[in-house]
Amino acid sequence: MWPGTGQPRRVAVPEPGADMEPKGGVGVDVIIAVHSTERPIARAVRSVLDRNGEGVRLTVVCHNIGADEIGPLLDAHHRDQVRFLEHRDPYRSASGPFNAGIDLATAEYVAIMGSDDTLLPGAISSWFWLARRTGADAVVARLVLGLEHRMVRTPPTRPFRRKELDPVADRLSYRSAPLGLVSRAAITRLGLRLEERAQVGGDVGFVTRLWFGGKAVFDRWGPAYVIGEDAADRVTYVQRPIKDELRFLRRLVRQPWFEALTLEQRRSACVKFIRIHLFGAVHNRNDPEFWTDAERASLAKVARRLLDAAPGVEAVLSLADRRLLDAILGRSGNAERLISLALQRRRHGHPSTVITRDLTQMFATEAPLRLMAASFLTR
Repeated sequence: MWPGTGQPRRVAVPEPGADMEPKGGVGVDVIIAVHSTERPIARAVRSVLDRNGEGVRLTVVCHNIGADEIGPLLDAHHRDQVRFLEHRDPYRSASGPFNAGIDLATAEYVAIMGSDDTLLPGAISSWFWLARRTGADAVVARLVLGLEHRMVRTPPTRPFRRKELDPVADRLSYRSAPLGLVSRAAITRLGLRLEERAQVGGDVGFVTRLWFGGKAVFDRWGPAYVIGEDAADRVTYVQRPIKDELRFLRRLVRQPWFEALTLEQRRSACVKFIRIHLFGAVHNRNDPEFWTDAERASLAKVARRLLDAAPGVEAVLSLADRRLLDAILGRSGNAERLISLALQRRRHGHPSTVITRDLTQMFATEAPLRLMAASFLTR
């Protein structure tokens, strides 16, 4: 709890022009969260206002830092075009400031953005008109990484699919963050909130409910959202105990709305949780000293929770994946073997990463063969 109130504290900071709507009105509220003067916030703002500003209102949410520290970092001619909001809470997570910005939004659509990320010219306009033409609740943005604009091949949809996405057939769960546009009507209708207490994964529940409860389209050929690689202080890079890092998964699969999904839908979500979050937790911890008995037990607990939430989900996993899952569940073998198995499953194209243990699932939607093919064709 934040001192005094038991609630996060949000302060709208008056700025010249803060209430000024762009000419023609506001169609999209863009929300950037920033927590440090070390972040390239001016670059992020520049990419919105100079190249995507028509019909856009930009809110910069200052997380546990004063607007008087962030404002001077912006280009001088941008400072009166930005609405500042101070948000203070005890969590090292962007979820709180993003929720604060969404609560303040009044436009038809909202877009959230990291302070070290940027948008290519025309991105917001492309997303907005695609949403308008299709009546979509969400537009999934094309993602690229870093200055080289390396392609991020998620979600691995059916080849060339753009409209009428199906959350299972188009594997939408592999997009873990709401990057692009989300309609405020859908946020209200589905009760979407980012999980503020989660140090990582606070957006996974938000998008999972959105994908399975709303209508999504993919702007797969439009201008991209660029994920920055400057920040060395992203909370997702911090190594923390397994019970803390994966707590969001244990909570998510026990939500009533998740339990109400069909078995096929729960399997579609949980196989992604296993591959990306559960197995990723092992891959990102390659020091055997980390893997104490307590950490192995925490990892096994999460694995069992996911299997219980979606019975039969493991059938589509490759031989290499199943070996790692068996080691996690049985807590068998030493830490070096656990780490080795996590590396082996990433030898993409090797027979053990392609063939499923259950041969009847070789050509299932979530089986490696079709998943790899869809990823290759994603652009």
